[in-house]
Amino acid sequence: MLKMILLDKRFLIGLFFVNLLGTIYGYYWYKDQLAITPPIFLPFVPDSPTASLFFTIFLIAFIFHKHLPYMEALAITTLFKYGIWAVVMNIFTLVIEGYLHWTGYMLIISHLGMAIQGLLYAPFYTIKLKHIAVAAIFVLHNDIIDYVFGMMPNYSSLHNYMDGIGYFTFWLSIISILIAYGLTVKNN
Repeated sequence: MLKMILLDKRFLIGLFFVNLLGTIYGYYWYKDQLAITPPIFLPFVPDSPTASLFFTIFLIAFIFHKHLPYMEALAITTLFKYGIWAVVMNIFTLVIEGYLHWTGYMLIISHLGMAIQGLLYAPFYTIKLKHIAVAAIFVLHNDIIDYVFGMMPNYSSLHNYMDGIGYFTFWLSIISILIAYGLTVKNN
């Protein structure tokens, strides 16, 4: 039943537009941070919209029965990583501040959806180890850009916890890579 839904052309087109709009909104959400980001780091700052962009590209190819395994590997790895990261950071913000703006709850729901959708399509990816290796380099390099060069997303109330958040993010990257490998390469 789930497989039929995931493969239904109308569902795929709807999911494509949801991700396309979410990607556009995500880049807009980062506009203030992007305005002050040195140009060399611009591709590495908007993490979640870039993850949903990878999945949006996967979806358009998948609708037309094409496979882009590098894009698939980037999609599953980054959707899970940044989806879970945003959920955890918004819950952490709630714990620290005792309050979360409604947009925080919206981010929790939308980013949890990001993580789940990337995993749901794992059986349809054509990923090999070399594709996972490229995705691994990308996400780990992004961690270096974020936490060594200070380009991480702005969460002002969490600024005092950046060392711990960076450590958590590194291990979340490793877990995301292992999940992507386990659901795709290992299962093939």
